[in-house]
Amino acid sequence: MSASTNVEAAKYGAKLPWGDILLTAIVAVSWALIGMAGVATLGLHLLGADATASLGPMTAAVVALGAGGSVTPSGDVSAFGLTGAEAATAIEITPLGVSLVGALLLSWFFLRSLRSAGVVIAPAELLARAGAVVVLFVATLGGLAWAGHDVITIDGGALGLDKLPGGGGGGGLKIPGLGDVGDIGGLLPDKIGNLVDAKAAVGFTVDTVPTLLGGLGWSAGILLIALLASRRTPLPRGLEAVHRVVRPAVSALVAVLLVAVAAGLAAAAYAAIGDDHPKRIAGAALLGTPNGTWLGIPIGLFVPWDGRATGPLTAFLPAPLDDLLSSQRDESVSLSRLAELDSRVWLLAVAAAVMMLLAGVLAAVRTPVGVVVRGDAGGSGASYVRDPGALGFAGRCALRLGLATALALPLLAWLTEVSVDASLSVLGFDAFGAGIELHGHLGMALLLGALWGAGAGAAGALLARATGAAGQRAAALALGDVAGAADGSGGAGGG
Repeated sequence: MSASTNVEAAKYGAKLPWGDILLTAIVAVSWALIGMAGVATLGLHLLGADATASLGPMTAAVVALGAGGSVTPSGDVSAFGLTGAEAATAIEITPLGVSLVGALLLSWFFLRSLRSAGVVIAPAELLARAGAVVVLFVATLGGLAWAGHDVITIDGGALGLDKLPGGGGGGGLKIPGLGDVGDIGGLLPDKIGNLVDAKAAVGFTVDTVPTLLGGLGWSAGILLIALLASRRTPLPRGLEAVHRVVRPAVSALVAVLLVAVAAGLAAAAYAAIGDDHPKRIAGAALLGTPNGTWLGIPIGLFVPWDGRATGPLTAFLPAPLDDLLSSQRDESVSLSRLAELDSRVWLLAVAAAVMMLLAGVLAAVRTPVGVVVRGDAGGSGASYVRDPGALGFAGRCALRLGLATALALPLLAWLTEVSVDASLSVLGFDAFGAGIELHGHLGMALLLGALWGAGAGAAGALLARATGAAGQRAAALALGDVAGAADGSGGAGGG
């Protein structure tokens, strides 16, 4: 038995370093929540949300949404103690800008704590470290659920309620940034519109149980993706094939998705330069750039969507999506239909295709070219490295990237789904309604992801092979078997 094997066996039988496990979990969760809270606070401030409500509870609510939680807003308009109008709102949207910052920080500190283990890590230690991070993160979300509630009371005159028809004024209700939202005062009895004491109270509450369950799934999912994408992080013995088969493709997809977000931030910065409200664009970019860029990727890869938009919320949709959904009925959202309204939308398909080709090249550059074969033709049992050839290498890259993209594209479609429904019923009459629904076809996303991934993987492998770049950036852990076989030692394990 070699010295390295003895060391690994000793590590497998050693006691868990609970002090280090708890300390690194605290550091990872703390930095993740600090980053998420910082992005949420700055984004809300730039949007001007702190002008009408306390920034602390709103930040807690946005962080909870970013971590997979749920927030329930509600409100009422009361006059002389009598409820005159009740507002109900349902929101299902994740501020992925907040989520992304938290995911990057949480995964970076978690992976950093694993790299001191060496080439392999004991399964018990890996589970203990991941479990400590998840448990601590969920416990902290419980505190956010307690802090993430507030009620905003605004005088009726400030909202224009005393200027509604029958209230001494004329025209519809106007909200800054939205304009005229319609004549809702006409449904009020004549004297109610004149009540100078009318007040509007809008509250929001973080739902504790859904937020804890969502945070559990979110944090566990982030750590799993981080383990699959990190090419230099050790894994337990027996999972050596993950280094060569899974990690090059997953890391390539993660890299191009982050590049897409960076491009979206650059576009937002350019748009803010010549805009009358640069702070609003900056705030929206901080909170929602990944939402926009990751929504454009499935659409650019021809994944069909279904959408509907009503009321003034349609104004928040980007062109030409706002024109397509302005009919206030369910519409099929596809690249071709959007291109009918604006031919420049075809550039989205070009950008998505280039992104996939880049992922294919990255996967090929990070994939070891040689295949380790156990036992030669003479039956001596020795290991040797066999070059599969250009077509064999392209086939392997196509299969691996195809499987990874088949899972990633439905995940993007699910993460970027939008469901916002707001209604204001006055004395039992539906006076005002606004909503946005946008849902992707997950089954088609899976199928198209497999096709695009396979095509991009094969094309990228052939390009990398032709230029001599194939396998040049393969990680040491992925090259373990190849290096071992070349030295005659047999490597770290087959697979």
